Amino acid sequence: MPSRILLFFVILFFMSPVAGQQTVTPDTTAIISYLDQIIIKANIDTQTDMYKVNTEGETDFQLAANNRYRLFLSLDYELLGLSVGISPKLLLGNGDDDLRGKSSFTDVAFRFFMKNWTQELQHKKVEGYYVENTGAFIPDWLEGTDPYLQFNDLKTSFWGGSTSYVLNPEFSLRNVVYNTEWQRKSAGSLIPTLRYGFSRITATLEGGMASEDSYDIQFSPDYYYTWVLHENWFVAPFISPGAGIRFSKERQEGDAIVENNVYWPLSLDGGLQVGYSSEHIIFGVVANFETYWYNEDERTNIENDQFFAKLYFGYRFEPPKAVKKPFNWLNKQLGL
Repeated sequence: MPSRILLFFVILFFMSPVAGQQTVTPDTTAIISYLDQIIIKANIDTQTDMYKVNTEGETDFQLAANNRYRLFLSLDYELLGLSVGISPKLLLGNGDDDLRGKSSFTDVAFRFFMKNWTQELQHKKVEGYYVENTGAFIPDWLEGTDPYLQFNDLKTSFWGGSTSYVLNPEFSLRNVVYNTEWQRKSAGSLIPTLRYGFSRITATLEGGMASEDSYDIQFSPDYYYTWVLHENWFVAPFISPGAGIRFSKERQEGDAIVENNVYWPLSLDGGLQVGYSSEHIIFGVVANFETYWYNEDERTNIENDQFFAKLYFGYRFEPPKAVKKPFNWLNKQLGL
């Protein structure tokens, strides 16, 4: 992971404003808005829900959900947006239930925009995990033949959101994340972001039902840059370091154990997007990395390192009059 992060910073340097100034498009409009168009989009990504527990002097414990590929469908119009994510078995790589066990995944996000502000609310649920490094615990285990150790009733749920503000009005966050705008001139921006949420992990152990409730608050000074290569093509790197606080309460019903803890998690996310945008068609590919870690105690730390890709395709079109009318009224009421 450190070598990948170093490579990303090298790419980010060459995509900096100094390089971008050499390829500014001749169009006098920096950003074209398509908020008055309906945008439907589908994307497939390879991100997997994973947890790694490192305990000094003991074998690492690596948990993963059996959902190698996830499908997201989204719809955006005017100041509102909605996306729904699932992990259908019809996607190759989401099978092998007999070896890895069954996993379910749902992700629903709602967002709305107010000029430079972006607000997002999300609910995500994953159930069913397997031990990725089963061979470290079962000496005679054969990969591809023997089933992995499984925790079929292990469930994680998340309710939360994020609030972001784009400092540079010449930069369009909506172009690289939501595709509701079209960036025509190279630009970048610092985007202060506050993330917050409630997480619950539940599982059945020998002593009964065990659970952990966590409340997280994190601040991230995100930075995005869009380098316009051509009238329709762009490259957009981003980096997002983060620091926060986590309040956690662990319960084990069988032994009536309740434990309260406070952690100080750190994170570093980043990515590089190559995209195409036009009046009606949008598509692209994104490579991302995510690193998240915190010390649970003096001997144990929790971390999540991932490198994944996303492929997306979308289409813009004129909304019907029955949809336009109420949104036009809403925009007038909000002064937009």
